[in-house]
Amino acid sequence: MTASTLSEVAKLAGVSPATASRVLNGSARTPAPEIAERVRQAADTLGYIANAQAQALAKSSTGLIGLIVHDIADPYFSAIAQGVQAAARQERRMVLLATTNGTPAEEKHAVVAFAARRAESIVIAGSRSTRAEDAHANTELAAELDRYCRNGGRVGVVGKPILGVAETDSYRTITVPNEQLARDLAQELAHTHKGPFVIVAGPDGLATSDERVAGFQRGLSDAGQPAADVVHVAFNRNGGFDAGIELAWRIKASVPSAPEQRLCIFATNDVMAIGVAAALRDQGLRVPHDAGLAGFDDIEWLRDFRPALSTVHLPLEEIGRLATLGSSNERKAGEEPGPRSSVTGKVMLRRSTETPHLPRG
Repeated sequence: MTASTLSEVAKLAGVSPATASRVLNGSARTPAPEIAERVRQAADTLGYIANAQAQALAKSSTGLIGLIVHDIADPYFSAIAQGVQAAARQERRMVLLATTNGTPAEEKHAVVAFAARRAESIVIAGSRSTRAEDAHANTELAAELDRYCRNGGRVGVVGKPILGVAETDSYRTITVPNEQLARDLAQELAHTHKGPFVIVAGPDGLATSDERVAGFQRGLSDAGQPAADVVHVAFNRNGGFDAGIELAWRIKASVPSAPEQRLCIFATNDVMAIGVAAALRDQGLRVPHDAGLAGFDDIEWLRDFRPALSTVHLPLEEIGRLATLGSSNERKAGEEPGPRSSVTGKVMLRRSTETPHLPRG
């Protein structure tokens, strides 16, 4: 089936192709209302589909926002994406999505692709890598973002700033106090838990995980507790499951003298905590009876998780919205000025870290 053309619409409406284009592609220069209506009726009759690229040229605007996440299947990123989509809908823009598996090299390729498609802004949600093997890719990513901003693009980054990119009105970071919140969680848990702690973390050099590990260790130290052992695995559900299998042997081999002396596990994100719980269950162990368990992020999936998981709540959809507004050319009334904005979170202690003999609160 051959698509209808703009020339055919113009011929049926009895106008020039330029006039038909001004009506259908959103130009500020529009003909008289009766002519415009005749053009629209002709387009409906022929089933004409407007050319988005032509519309962008007519309006000097593509209305596109590029969103870069590590893994859209991860509920942490999908919640942020919902916030981005909500803000885009409010601004009558469309969102383009790229997933990168968490590498700065793939993030750079996504930036190049979005820039080539004339996206007006780009939102990047994902942990920064400080690994030596990613140093060159980090430099290339910074160079592409700098080029993009110098050509009129705007960028919103969730978490840590991208090293090497100057923070200007065109570049905004939404910071998350991962270290402080993890410290608060450790201090809260240490009030009632007197046994050993273990941290299930992502790979070394993954900034979000590293910050949460450092904060949790500092919280334990502040509470007079010894440092926790750290198990490094993939920063996802399967990584948590692998760690849970390893820890199950340790739990079975130890017999605590009192319930509060059992092992307490802190996973540096909720999906890892879910994986840990699944592995313990697979090995015939129960949370919190055999081990305490806490996560970080308070993802949507936790509504159906039992026992209710202790975690740190982050306003994930709000983070996505703020990053999108930060990357938009139109600053909304009341929005915080300047290149940085911050959000905070809240420790949520739930059933998964209760001492078994204590009554539920």
